[in-house]
Amino acid sequence: MGSRGEEKRRAGGGAGGLLGRSRRQPGMGPPGGRGSPPARGSLQHLLLFLLFVGPFNCFASYSRATELFYSLNEGLPAGVLIGSLARDLRLPVAGGQHPGAPQPPLSFTLASRGLGGQYVQLDNRSGELHTSAVEIDREALCVESGGAAVFGGAAAVSASSPSPESCLLLLDVLVLPQEYFRLVKVKIAIRDVNDNAPRFPVPHIRLSVPENAPVNTRLAIEHPALDPDVGTNGVQTYRLRENYGVFTLDVEENESGERTPYLIVMGALDRETREEYVTVIVAEDGGTPPLVGSATLTIGISDVNDNCPQFSDSQLNITLYGNSSLGTHVATVHAVDVDLGSNAQITYSYSQKVPQPSRDLFHLDESTGAITLSSKVDGDTPRLHRLIILGNGPGCIPAVITVLVTIIKVMMRPPEVVPRFIANEAEGVVYLKELEPINTPIAFFTIKDPDEKYKVNCYLDGDGPFRLSPYKPYNNEYLLETTKPLDYETQQLYEISVVAWNSEGFHVNKIIKVQVLDDNDNSPVFSQQLIELTIEENNVPNAFLTKLHATDADSGERGQVSYFLGPDAPSYFALDKTTGVLTVSTQLDREEKEKYRYTVKAVDSGFPPRESIATVTITVLDKNDNSPRFINKDFSFFVPENFPGFGEIGVISVTDADAGQNGWVALSVLNGSDIFVIDTGKGVLRAKVSLDREQQSSYVLWIEAVDGGDPALSSTAKITILLLDINDNPPLVLFPQSNMSYLLVLPSTLPGSPITEVYAVDKDTGMNAVIAYSIIGRRGPRPESFRIDPKTGNITLEESLMQNDYGLYRLLVKVSDHGYPEPLHSTVMVNLFVNDTVSNESYIESLLRKEPDISIEEKQPQISIEPTHKKMESASCMPTLVALSVISLGSIALVTGMGIYICLRKGKKHHRADENLEVQIPLNGRINLHMLEKKPVEISNI
Repeated sequence: MGSRGEEKRRAGGGAGGLLGRSRRQPGMGPPGGRGSPPARGSLQHLLLFLLFVGPFNCFASYSRATELFYSLNEGLPAGVLIGSLARDLRLPVAGGQHPGAPQPPLSFTLASRGLGGQYVQLDNRSGELHTSAVEIDREALCVESGGAAVFGGAAAVSASSPSPESCLLLLDVLVLPQEYFRLVKVKIAIRDVNDNAPRFPVPHIRLSVPENAPVNTRLAIEHPALDPDVGTNGVQTYRLRENYGVFTLDVEENESGERTPYLIVMGALDRETREEYVTVIVAEDGGTPPLVGSATLTIGISDVNDNCPQFSDSQLNITLYGNSSLGTHVATVHAVDVDLGSNAQITYSYSQKVPQPSRDLFHLDESTGAITLSSKVDGDTPRLHRLIILGNGPGCIPAVITVLVTIIKVMMRPPEVVPRFIANEAEGVVYLKELEPINTPIAFFTIKDPDEKYKVNCYLDGDGPFRLSPYKPYNNEYLLETTKPLDYETQQLYEISVVAWNSEGFHVNKIIKVQVLDDNDNSPVFSQQLIELTIEENNVPNAFLTKLHATDADSGERGQVSYFLGPDAPSYFALDKTTGVLTVSTQLDREEKEKYRYTVKAVDSGFPPRESIATVTITVLDKNDNSPRFINKDFSFFVPENFPGFGEIGVISVTDADAGQNGWVALSVLNGSDIFVIDTGKGVLRAKVSLDREQQSSYVLWIEAVDGGDPALSSTAKITILLLDINDNPPLVLFPQSNMSYLLVLPSTLPGSPITEVYAVDKDTGMNAVIAYSIIGRRGPRPESFRIDPKTGNITLEESLMQNDYGLYRLLVKVSDHGYPEPLHSTVMVNLFVNDTVSNESYIESLLRKEPDISIEEKQPQISIEPTHKKMESASCMPTLVALSVISLGSIALVTGMGIYICLRKGKKHHRADENLEVQIPLNGRINLHMLEKKPVEISNI
């Protein structure tokens, strides 16, 4: 597509003066313009399709694409303004160009929350771009290309022309609504700050310089310092902390900008004077302030062959007796070359000036410079020999020394020592086993004088368990034997001399070497006989326990030790035969077994093999891997009500298989803690207050057990507390509701008719709630006319009422339960007024207010009527009887109807009394007084 133009300007604000640049590409219309309605609808459908299906870069084909460039420092905190897209894109905001015209709100959205999106926060309304909580680390972000990289929403892409130090974040931002739609390419250049110090890849750098290196020799240091920062913040200079006056540093920069330090030799070097220089190389960057890094630099001076062999003396004078035996050491010459290695190798040789007879008489070892007698000295041998010896070094003029050997002629021959070995001998070395017994013979020695005219004596010289003694009955025969057993582990080699001398003082010695042969006489020895180990339970399989170590003083195979488990070791322990590493192949459980004890063996490879035994004890340490465990998941306790506060309800038993602090258990009540408390140590459950079954018959608690581990483990148990009823509630009379109430009883009431009832309830349960009714006191004209049913409380008329029976009857009813051990009771006064009508209520109420004179009796009392009262009643009954006689015929129908009505009510009452004879309430239930409520029987309306 061709470009319609470019817009360039600087975006103010942001993170330190950000540069903004925008490019517009051809689109379907000018920004904010309107197309025809069909074209606009098609554009909307096309944009919706591309939004959910196509990649976002396709939008450039239908609208304007813009690029914005910003830059900011790395490591900035969250909330730093990078730039305002709305301002930098010159988009209109509310109240801008056309204040009167409605403008839809702008929406800015990141097209992808990729790698670049995590470092920025975009305000969807204002278009302001800020740094996010994820700190930008330029060195981590651009590490792939060593500094130059562009990171976008999904992957790194190449910038158009990035500088070698550029590091860009690429963001795709969508601007909506449709009138302002465009895809904005935001590129954020991350500027480097000096937040990294130079660092050498190795802490110790070694450099080798030949000692003959000329001045100004340059040697590259192959491990330059590295600095993730770029530009001037990278490594700029190097220096030596100590140059010893012979070294300095220079820095060279290649085409890619990498700086390499070079060591320059500034003075003469001599390895023989000083072979090593140790200093510190320091790398410094160009930041403000500068950061430094250092490493140890060791400069080794390598040797060159700049020295030749030298003898300390120019001449040696040696005297040799003419009777010296072959192999006698004459002298040793020694030259020194201060160079190293092959440069210091010296060989010795005779000069060509040395005559052949002298060469034949004296042997010169070319490596050691030792001169020995190689031929017998006889009468024709010259008495003076001049041996000129050369010390030869590589590439050097030989050093020269002269050895003058003067031979002294001796007329007498020395004694002779002739050995005859009994033990095994080879090349002058006798081999004896260390277990040989005492007085083991080694050799016979024959001592004789060649001239047979001098007495010869013999003795043994040297340390060791040996003895040389004359062997009788022979003369000049000596036996060499041992004086005690030999021990290879104490000493392996002995060197002794058999010395013979004659009466003239001539000595001859025969050197004997005795090599002790090892035998398997030592058992392996453990460094510890008791090996005490610990391991935490729940270990990983094949966990390392220890490495056993046993030593054997014998040599060779006899001293090679192998390790084995004893027969009492469990099968899941393993012991490496060669290394002695002890492992356990399975997880150990302290709760299953806490201690292990078994034996291990160390066996050598001798024949027969020898062994030793050690004991291994393993203590399995506890981990908090067991939760507290209740003996039951559900506990039930039966407690009588009114149990005293802080009394012991029951004991909650809980265990924890762990040990120590991990097995310590604390108990607590999760619910109901305001009423109940538990003793943490003993597990005793107590109630803080006295419990009343009538208020609540049962409690359900949850008890939590927490151990002392870290982290702690816990478990819970359900506790059910059931309150047992005790007879602590007397019956409650519900009817009659007052001792002052009364009921009208018509004189025409037939015998056996129910008059009223006493209704009571008891909050207790069981037998404590079974109620019995009885009349314990009566007062009235004929009080025995009424009886009460002991079960139902129904009061019925026993006898027909006569005219003399008119008046007020007061019955004292006792309502008693069947509680144990002591029944409880209540009393109520039942007032019955026998009359045809109630003509004077105030009179009756005045009678009720008087304290009744009633004798308390458990049996029905025989109540006699006082004379004054009888006279009054008799006088008052005469008119009544006359009236009844007159109206008797008219009342037959009324009496018959009422009799039928009373019989029907009586049948219902007896049926209901049988149903409610005894109320059984469950132990954990509650008494519903509303369910037991009964209405009083109404005989007539007062």
